Amino acid sequence: MEAAGENYNQTRPTLVFLHYFGGSSRAWTEVIRRLAKDFHCVAPDLRGFGASDAPSSAENFAVKDYADDVADLISTLTIENYVLIGHSMGGKIALAFAARRPKGLQSLVLLAPSPPTPEPIKETEREKQLASHGNRCVATDTVCQAAGGRLPGEVFARAIDDNLRTSESAWKWWLELGSREDISSEVGKINVPVLVAAGGRDEAMTPKLLKTEIVRRVKNASLIVVPEVKHLLPLEAPEKIADLIRRHCENRADDQQSSEKNKLRESKFYDETGKRTINRKTAIG
Repeated sequence: MEAAGENYNQTRPTLVFLHYFGGSSRAWTEVIRRLAKDFHCVAPDLRGFGASDAPSSAENFAVKDYADDVADLISTLTIENYVLIGHSMGGKIALAFAARRPKGLQSLVLLAPSPPTPEPIKETEREKQLASHGNRCVATDTVCQAAGGRLPGEVFARAIDDNLRTSESAWKWWLELGSREDISSEVGKINVPVLVAAGGRDEAMTPKLLKTEIVRRVKNASLIVVPEVKHLLPLEAPEKIADLIRRHCENRADDQQSSEKNKLRESKFYDETGKRTINRKTAIG
């Protein structure tokens, strides 16, 4: 999915969205609808999800391979200035990508992200999910629990459909390998601001967990809590999430302008100081 209004501000960063496990680019539809007038928005189907090709085999895939896919996408679209937004599984992939300190990345926005350490899933729940691939009844129950049963009918049906479209190899990869992968030693390399948003009613990626596993590990990371939502933030509260992303980008732009002004003032000060120093030395001579 790629969207932008005809008159969007091209000086603003492109927004690149990475979806959750069992989702697709369509998970961002309502959020992008609210942002596309002002931002260039890009939301891919991650490998094995939505309409994308499936990984050849789960055993040979890792989080870094999905980060490679993100790098290839950004290179192919010639995106030079961007904010990366990741939800749940997409958040872990975003962390792995940002740890490489890629050129052009301005910041991260992580929504209920899977932590860089192994995700705390009970083994009984993991086995249940592994056995439920393609099961409509289980998919319906999963979406219902993740969102608290509060999604509009069209969004609810789309989320179930996305769950059922997920390839078996990608499904197994995340549950058996990706969610268990430990990339915590890498995230300390991230050198851009990171905004982490937790759902106030999320029982899996709780604010406490995200503060411990991400905010305390990553420099310039901060945490906010979105009240009255569970795990599927972009589906449950698209208006709030779009506003959060917009304000984050605007605050970043203000910070950059302020920094540039300060650098200019410092440059002028040093130039003037240098001139006075030279004149003083000349007078002494």
